Amino acid sequence: MSQPIVIRTVLARGGFTLDVDLALPPRGITAVYGASGSGKTTLLRCLAGLERPPQARIVVQGQVWQDSGAGVFLPPWQRPLGYVFQEPSLFDHLDVRGNLAFALKRRGGGSGGFDLPALASMLDIGHLLARRPDQLSGGERQRVAIARALATQPRILLLDEPLAAVDVARRKEILPWLERLRDELHVPMLYVTHAADEVARLASHLVVMESGHCIADGPLAETLARVDLPLLAGEEAAALLEGEVEEVDARWHLARIMFAGGTLWVSDAGLSAGRPVRVRVLARDVSIVREPPHGSSIQNVLPCQVRAIAPAGHPSQVTVQLACGASLLLARVTARAVHQLKIEVGDRVWAQVKSAALVG
Repeated sequence: MSQPIVIRTVLARGGFTLDVDLALPPRGITAVYGASGSGKTTLLRCLAGLERPPQARIVVQGQVWQDSGAGVFLPPWQRPLGYVFQEPSLFDHLDVRGNLAFALKRRGGGSGGFDLPALASMLDIGHLLARRPDQLSGGERQRVAIARALATQPRILLLDEPLAAVDVARRKEILPWLERLRDELHVPMLYVTHAADEVARLASHLVVMESGHCIADGPLAETLARVDLPLLAGEEAAALLEGEVEEVDARWHLARIMFAGGTLWVSDAGLSAGRPVRVRVLARDVSIVREPPHGSSIQNVLPCQVRAIAPAGHPSQVTVQLACGASLLLARVTARAVHQLKIEVGDRVWAQVKSAALVG
Protein backbone atom coordinates (compact mmCIF):
# COMPACT_ATOMS: atom_id res chain seq x y z
CA MET A 1 0.00 0.00 0.00
CA SER A 2 1.33 3.45 -0.94
CA GLN A 3 2.46 5.66 1.90
CA PRO A 4 0.95 9.10 2.52
CA ILE A 5 2.85 12.27 1.66
CA VAL A 6 4.03 13.75 4.94
CA ILE A 7 4.51 17.52 5.23
CA ARG A 8 5.27 18.87 8.69
CA THR A 9 6.87 22.28 8.65
CA VAL A 10 7.22 25.49 10.61
CA LEU A 11 8.66 28.48 8.74
CA ALA A 12 8.61 32.09 9.98
CA ARG A 13 9.06 34.96 7.56
CA GLY A 14 8.63 38.43 9.04
CA GLY A 15 5.12 38.64 10.45
CA PHE A 16 4.01 35.43 8.68
CA THR A 17 4.43 31.85 9.94
CA LEU A 18 3.65 28.70 7.99
CA ASP A 19 2.79 25.94 10.45
CA VAL A 20 1.27 22.78 8.94
CA ASP A 21 1.13 19.08 9.71
CA LEU A 22 -0.32 17.09 6.81
CA ALA A 23 -0.55 13.47 5.65
CA LEU A 24 -1.86 13.60 2.08
CA PRO A 25 -3.08 10.85 -0.27
CA PRO A 26 -0.38 9.24 -2.43
CA ARG A 27 -2.59 9.40 -5.54
CA GLY A 28 -4.92 11.87 -7.24
CA ILE A 29 -5.06 15.64 -6.98
CA THR A 30 -4.93 17.40 -3.63
CA ALA A 31 -6.16 20.98 -4.02
CA VAL A 32 -4.51 23.55 -1.74
CA TYR A 33 -7.15 26.25 -1.48
CA GLY A 34 -7.23 29.63 0.24
CA ALA A 35 -7.06 33.37 -0.14
CA SER A 36 -3.94 35.17 -1.37
CA GLY A 37 -1.32 35.27 1.37
CA SER A 38 -2.63 32.18 3.17
CA GLY A 39 0.60 30.23 2.61
CA LYS A 40 -0.30 28.04 -0.38
CA THR A 41 2.78 28.81 -2.47
CA THR A 42 5.08 28.79 0.56
CA LEU A 43 3.85 25.27 1.32
CA LEU A 44 4.83 24.13 -2.19
CA ARG A 45 8.20 25.86 -1.96
CA CYS A 46 8.97 24.03 1.29
CA LEU A 47 8.03 20.72 -0.33
CA ALA A 48 10.24 21.52 -3.32
CA GLY A 49 13.22 22.52 -1.16
CA LEU A 50 13.14 26.12 -2.38
CA GLU A 51 12.62 27.11 1.26
CA ARG A 52 14.49 25.47 4.11
CA PRO A 53 12.34 25.65 7.26
CA PRO A 54 14.30 25.07 10.49
CA GLN A 55 11.62 22.65 11.68
CA ALA A 56 10.38 20.18 9.07
CA ARG A 57 9.83 16.57 8.10
CA ILE A 58 8.93 15.90 4.47
CA VAL A 59 8.49 12.36 3.16
CA VAL A 60 7.33 11.49 -0.38
CA GLN A 61 6.72 7.87 -1.39
CA GLY A 62 8.79 6.66 1.53
CA GLN A 63 11.80 8.85 0.70
CA VAL A 64 12.80 11.40 3.34
CA TRP A 65 13.42 14.75 1.65
CA GLN A 66 13.86 16.70 4.85
CA ASP A 67 14.11 15.80 8.52
CA SER A 68 15.43 18.65 10.62
CA GLY A 69 15.75 16.39 13.66
CA ALA A 70 18.03 13.98 11.79
CA GLY A 71 19.91 16.66 9.84
CA VAL A 72 18.54 15.52 6.45
CA PHE A 73 17.90 18.06 3.67
CA LEU A 74 17.80 17.16 -0.01
CA PRO A 75 18.34 20.23 -2.22
CA PRO A 76 15.74 20.89 -4.94
CA TRP A 77 17.74 19.22 -7.74
CA GLN A 78 17.87 15.97 -5.76
CA ARG A 79 14.10 15.84 -5.18
CA PRO A 80 12.28 13.92 -7.93
CA LEU A 81 9.44 16.37 -8.47
CA GLY A 82 7.90 18.41 -11.24
CA TYR A 83 6.97 22.05 -10.64
CA VAL A 84 4.56 24.03 -12.83
CA PHE A 85 4.38 27.75 -12.08
CA GLN A 86 1.75 30.37 -12.94
CA GLU A 87 3.98 31.43 -15.83
CA PRO A 88 5.28 28.50 -17.91
CA SER A 89 8.97 29.63 -17.63
CA LEU A 90 10.02 27.78 -20.79
CA PHE A 91 13.45 28.30 -22.33
CA ASP A 92 12.86 30.97 -24.97
CA HIS A 93 15.95 29.99 -26.98
CA LEU A 94 14.70 26.41 -27.42
CA ASP A 95 11.73 25.11 -29.35
CA VAL A 96 9.21 22.81 -27.68
CA ARG A 97 11.21 19.73 -28.64
CA GLY A 98 14.31 21.26 -27.08
CA ASN A 99 12.51 22.15 -23.86
CA LEU A 100 11.27 18.59 -23.48
CA ALA A 101 14.65 17.11 -24.45
CA PHE A 102 16.32 19.19 -21.74
CA ALA A 103 13.96 17.76 -19.12
CA LEU A 104 14.47 14.21 -20.41
CA LYS A 105 18.26 14.69 -20.21
CA ARG A 106 17.93 15.99 -16.63
CA ARG A 107 16.13 12.77 -15.74
CA GLY A 108 19.11 10.73 -16.84
CA GLY A 109 19.18 7.36 -18.51
CA GLY A 110 17.04 5.43 -16.07
CA SER A 111 14.34 3.16 -17.42
CA GLY A 112 10.65 3.93 -17.12
CA GLY A 113 8.91 7.25 -17.36
CA PHE A 114 7.80 9.04 -20.51
CA ASP A 115 9.66 9.47 -23.73
CA LEU A 116 9.10 12.44 -26.03
CA PRO A 117 6.43 10.80 -28.25
CA ALA A 118 4.44 9.71 -25.19
CA LEU A 119 4.53 13.21 -23.71
CA ALA A 120 3.54 14.77 -27.00
CA SER A 121 0.63 12.38 -27.35
CA MET A 122 -0.60 12.68 -23.77
CA LEU A 123 -0.86 16.48 -23.90
CA ASP A 124 -1.53 16.77 -27.65
CA ILE A 125 1.51 18.91 -28.38
CA GLY A 126 3.07 16.86 -31.18
CA HIS A 127 2.20 19.54 -33.74
CA LEU A 128 3.95 22.17 -31.60
CA LEU A 129 7.39 20.53 -31.28
CA ALA A 130 9.12 22.84 -33.78
CA ARG A 131 7.67 26.06 -32.36
CA ARG A 132 9.39 28.48 -29.99
CA PRO A 133 7.57 29.56 -26.78
CA ASP A 134 6.72 32.98 -28.25
CA GLN A 135 4.80 31.20 -31.03
CA LEU A 136 2.49 29.42 -28.59
CA SER A 137 -0.79 30.49 -27.02
CA GLY A 138 -1.00 30.74 -23.24
CA GLY A 139 -2.78 27.40 -23.05
CA GLU A 140 -0.24 25.72 -25.31
CA ARG A 141 2.68 27.07 -23.27
CA GLN A 142 1.15 25.72 -20.07
CA ARG A 143 0.57 22.28 -21.62
CA VAL A 144 4.23 22.21 -22.69
CA ALA A 145 5.27 23.25 -19.17
CA ILE A 146 3.25 20.36 -17.71
CA ALA A 147 4.81 17.94 -20.22
CA ARG A 148 8.28 19.20 -19.30
CA ALA A 149 7.55 18.67 -15.61
CA LEU A 150 6.37 15.12 -16.29
CA ALA A 151 9.45 14.38 -18.41
CA THR A 152 11.62 14.36 -15.29
CA GLN A 153 9.72 11.27 -14.02
CA PRO A 154 8.60 13.00 -10.82
CA ARG A 155 7.32 11.28 -7.71
CA ILE A 156 5.01 14.25 -7.19
CA LEU A 157 3.80 17.08 -9.42
CA LEU A 158 3.39 20.56 -7.93
CA LEU A 159 1.12 22.99 -9.76
CA ASP A 160 1.06 26.57 -8.46
CA GLU A 161 -2.07 28.22 -9.86
CA PRO A 162 -1.26 26.99 -13.38
CA LEU A 163 -4.38 28.59 -14.87
CA ALA A 164 -4.13 31.98 -13.16
CA ALA A 165 -2.30 33.62 -16.06
CA VAL A 166 -4.55 32.37 -18.88
CA ASP A 167 -7.93 33.60 -20.03
CA VAL A 168 -11.24 31.77 -19.68
CA ALA A 169 -11.00 30.11 -23.11
CA ARG A 170 -7.51 28.78 -22.38
CA ARG A 171 -8.62 27.53 -18.96
CA LYS A 172 -11.32 25.47 -20.65
CA GLU A 173 -8.67 24.13 -23.00
CA ILE A 174 -6.29 23.00 -20.25
CA LEU A 175 -8.74 21.57 -17.69
CA PRO A 176 -9.56 18.40 -19.69
CA TRP A 177 -5.85 17.60 -19.94
CA LEU A 178 -5.43 17.98 -16.20
CA GLU A 179 -8.39 15.65 -15.72
CA ARG A 180 -6.74 13.13 -18.02
CA LEU A 181 -3.47 13.29 -16.07
CA ARG A 182 -5.41 12.78 -12.83
CA ASP A 183 -7.23 9.74 -14.20
CA GLU A 184 -4.40 8.07 -16.10
CA LEU A 185 -1.24 8.75 -14.12
CA HIS A 186 -0.16 7.38 -10.76
CA VAL A 187 1.70 10.61 -9.94
CA PRO A 188 0.18 12.49 -7.00
CA MET A 189 -0.41 16.20 -7.59
CA LEU A 190 -0.61 19.20 -5.28
CA TYR A 191 -2.66 21.87 -7.01
CA VAL A 192 -2.63 25.39 -5.57
CA THR A 193 -5.63 27.54 -6.44
CA HIS A 194 -8.13 30.04 -5.12
CA ALA A 195 -10.70 29.12 -7.81
CA ALA A 196 -13.55 27.05 -6.37
CA ASP A 197 -14.59 25.72 -9.78
CA GLU A 198 -11.11 24.24 -10.38
CA VAL A 199 -11.24 22.55 -6.99
CA ALA A 200 -14.66 21.03 -7.73
CA ARG A 201 -13.62 19.76 -11.14
CA LEU A 202 -10.16 18.38 -10.48
CA ALA A 203 -9.51 17.49 -6.86
CA SER A 204 -10.14 14.37 -4.84
CA HIS A 205 -8.73 15.79 -1.60
CA LEU A 206 -8.85 19.33 -0.22
CA VAL A 207 -6.55 21.33 2.04
CA VAL A 208 -7.89 24.73 3.10
CA MET A 209 -5.28 27.29 4.17
CA GLU A 210 -5.72 30.43 6.23
CA SER A 211 -2.98 32.67 7.67
CA GLY A 212 -0.31 29.99 7.33
CA HIS A 213 -2.35 27.22 8.94
CA CYS A 214 -4.37 24.32 7.58
CA ILE A 215 -7.92 24.86 8.85
CA ALA A 216 -9.40 21.86 7.00
CA ASP A 217 -8.02 18.73 5.37
CA GLY A 218 -10.01 15.81 4.00
CA PRO A 219 -11.83 14.15 1.08
CA LEU A 220 -13.18 16.75 -1.31
CA ALA A 221 -16.95 16.23 -1.12
CA GLU A 222 -16.94 15.87 2.65
CA THR A 223 -14.79 18.96 3.19
CA LEU A 224 -16.69 21.17 0.74
CA ALA A 225 -19.94 20.39 2.55
CA ARG A 226 -18.70 21.55 5.95
CA VAL A 227 -20.56 24.56 7.37
CA ASP A 228 -17.82 25.73 9.72
CA LEU A 229 -15.28 26.92 7.14
CA PRO A 230 -15.29 30.70 6.63
CA LEU A 231 -13.41 30.52 3.32
CA LEU A 232 -16.09 28.23 1.87
CA ALA A 233 -19.07 30.16 3.24
CA GLY A 234 -19.36 32.87 0.58
CA GLU A 235 -21.31 33.00 -2.65
CA GLU A 236 -19.29 30.07 -4.02
CA ALA A 237 -20.29 27.72 -1.16
CA ALA A 238 -21.35 24.48 -2.82
CA ALA A 239 -21.62 20.74 -2.42
CA LEU A 240 -20.15 18.21 -4.81
CA LEU A 241 -21.96 15.03 -5.84
CA GLU A 242 -20.29 12.16 -7.69
CA GLY A 243 -22.46 9.90 -9.81
CA GLU A 244 -23.12 8.75 -13.35
CA VAL A 245 -25.44 9.55 -16.21
CA GLU A 246 -28.49 7.32 -15.81
CA GLU A 247 -30.45 8.47 -18.86
CA VAL A 248 -30.65 11.25 -21.43
CA ASP A 249 -33.92 12.95 -22.33
CA ALA A 250 -33.28 13.98 -25.94
CA ARG A 251 -36.60 15.82 -26.25
CA TRP A 252 -35.87 18.26 -23.41
CA HIS A 253 -32.06 18.18 -23.67
CA LEU A 254 -31.65 16.99 -20.11
CA ALA A 255 -29.62 14.24 -18.44
CA ARG A 256 -30.57 12.45 -15.25
CA ILE A 257 -27.65 11.90 -12.89
CA MET A 258 -27.79 9.09 -10.34
CA PHE A 259 -25.77 9.61 -7.15
CA ALA A 260 -25.63 8.07 -3.68
CA GLY A 261 -28.76 9.77 -2.37
CA GLY A 262 -31.06 10.20 -5.36
CA THR A 263 -31.12 11.61 -8.87
CA LEU A 264 -30.84 15.07 -10.40
CA TRP A 265 -31.82 16.45 -13.77
CA VAL A 266 -29.16 18.67 -15.36
CA SER A 267 -28.61 20.19 -18.80
CA ASP A 268 -27.48 17.57 -21.31
CA ALA A 269 -23.76 17.95 -22.01
CA GLY A 270 -23.66 15.25 -24.68
CA LEU A 271 -22.56 12.48 -22.32
CA SER A 272 -23.77 8.92 -22.80
CA ALA A 273 -25.51 6.80 -20.18
CA GLY A 274 -23.12 5.20 -17.70
CA ARG A 275 -20.57 8.01 -17.87
CA PRO A 276 -19.17 8.99 -14.43
CA VAL A 277 -19.66 12.68 -13.66
CA ARG A 278 -19.35 15.30 -10.96
CA VAL A 279 -22.18 17.69 -10.17
CA ARG A 280 -21.66 20.97 -8.31
CA VAL A 281 -24.68 22.37 -6.45
CA LEU A 282 -24.36 25.92 -5.14
CA ALA A 283 -25.85 26.46 -1.69
CA ARG A 284 -27.72 29.51 -2.95
CA ASP A 285 -29.57 27.29 -5.44
CA VAL A 286 -31.02 25.01 -2.76
CA SER A 287 -34.17 25.76 -0.75
CA ILE A 288 -35.91 23.73 1.95
CA VAL A 289 -39.57 22.73 2.35
CA ARG A 290 -41.34 20.74 5.03
CA GLU A 291 -43.55 18.77 2.64
CA PRO A 292 -43.02 17.50 -0.92
CA PRO A 293 -44.04 20.39 -3.20
CA HIS A 294 -46.76 20.06 -5.84
CA GLY A 295 -47.09 22.04 -9.05
CA SER A 296 -43.57 23.50 -8.85
CA SER A 297 -41.28 24.33 -11.77
CA ILE A 298 -38.32 22.98 -9.79
CA GLN A 299 -37.58 19.51 -11.16
CA ASN A 300 -35.15 18.31 -8.51
CA VAL A 301 -36.66 17.59 -5.09
CA LEU A 302 -34.75 15.33 -2.69
CA PRO A 303 -35.70 13.89 0.73
CA CYS A 304 -33.01 14.86 3.25
CA GLN A 305 -32.20 15.14 6.93
CA VAL A 306 -30.81 18.29 8.55
CA ARG A 307 -27.28 17.62 9.78
CA ALA A 308 -26.12 21.10 10.85
CA ILE A 309 -27.11 24.77 10.85
CA ALA A 310 -24.51 27.55 10.95
CA PRO A 311 -24.21 31.31 10.32
CA ALA A 312 -23.52 32.24 6.71
CA GLY A 313 -21.61 35.50 6.71
CA HIS A 314 -24.53 37.95 6.78
CA PRO A 315 -26.69 37.95 9.94
CA SER A 316 -29.82 37.39 7.86
CA GLN A 317 -28.63 34.07 6.44
CA VAL A 318 -27.66 30.60 7.58
CA THR A 319 -26.16 27.57 5.87
CA VAL A 320 -27.94 24.27 6.40
CA GLN A 321 -26.11 21.01 5.84
CA LEU A 322 -28.39 18.30 4.51
CA ALA A 323 -27.77 14.55 4.28
CA CYS A 324 -29.39 13.03 1.21
CA GLY A 325 -28.66 9.37 1.67
CA ALA A 326 -24.89 9.02 1.67
CA SER A 327 -24.37 12.44 0.06
CA LEU A 328 -24.28 15.96 1.50
CA LEU A 329 -25.91 19.15 0.22
CA LEU A 330 -25.74 22.73 1.43
CA ALA A 331 -28.67 25.18 1.45
CA ARG A 332 -28.25 28.95 1.88
CA VAL A 333 -31.51 30.28 3.34
CA THR A 334 -32.62 33.11 5.61
CA ALA A 335 -32.51 32.69 9.36
CA ARG A 336 -36.10 33.92 9.41
CA ALA A 337 -37.22 31.02 7.18
CA VAL A 338 -35.49 28.49 9.43
CA HIS A 339 -37.23 30.05 12.44
CA GLN A 340 -40.66 30.15 10.78
CA LEU A 341 -40.39 26.56 9.53
CA LYS A 342 -39.01 25.50 12.94
CA ILE A 343 -36.18 23.62 11.27
CA GLU A 344 -33.81 21.91 13.68
CA VAL A 345 -30.94 19.45 13.42
CA GLY A 346 -32.30 15.96 12.86
CA ASP A 347 -35.48 17.07 11.07
CA ARG A 348 -36.63 15.33 7.89
CA VAL A 349 -37.15 17.88 5.12
CA TRP A 350 -37.14 18.19 1.32
CA ALA A 351 -34.41 19.97 -0.61
CA GLN A 352 -35.42 21.80 -3.77
CA VAL A 353 -32.45 22.12 -6.11
CA LYS A 354 -33.07 24.99 -8.50
CA SER A 355 -29.89 24.48 -10.50
CA ALA A 356 -27.00 22.02 -10.70
CA ALA A 357 -23.99 21.97 -13.02
CA LEU A 358 -21.80 19.23 -14.40
CA VAL A 359 -18.18 20.10 -13.63
CA GLY A 360 -16.30 17.02 -14.86
